[in-house]
Amino acid sequence: MKKKSFFERLAGNLRFDDNDSIDQKEILNENQNSEKRHLSLESNHELENKYEKIQKEEVGELPVDVYETPTEIIIQTLIAGVMPENLSIDITRDLVSISGRREENKTINDESYHIKELYWGAFERLVNLPEEIEIDSAEAIERHGMLIIKLPKIDKKRKALLKIKSI
Repeated sequence: MKKKSFFERLAGNLRFDDNDSIDQKEILNENQNSEKRHLSLESNHELENKYEKIQKEEVGELPVDVYETPTEIIIQTLIAGVMPENLSIDITRDLVSISGRREENKTINDESYHIKELYWGAFERLVNLPEEIEIDSAEAIERHGMLIIKLPKIDKKRKALLKIKSI
């Protein structure tokens, strides 16, 4: 199977090869004209709704490392610059959701930047766990901008002797 190009992954299954029998410029022009006709048919109300959707903030995906020891599943992620009140960790037996917001320094205007590569704004990450965990024993530690979430595994082989009560 042929690996998809960056454009194919971004736009779907469109592929422009030198061997294509259809002129690529014709396709692009036709698509642009179609979009212009479609936009002219939309009402102002529809355009306003579309603009509001575009204005909504994108949510970045938080990069994580997930590994396990014999007794725990460990999740690590960098959260430098995130205030604790802007961070939320939700845990179920088989899923962890980390979400938050990194606030940008608003005192610096955009024209003052020479390079601007850091991610600012909302982020989230859902991590499907490879095994069920004990929710009540989970802990989260922040150290030097690194968030470490320790999730104890459920011991499925553990046995307990049940005592019988006579009534």
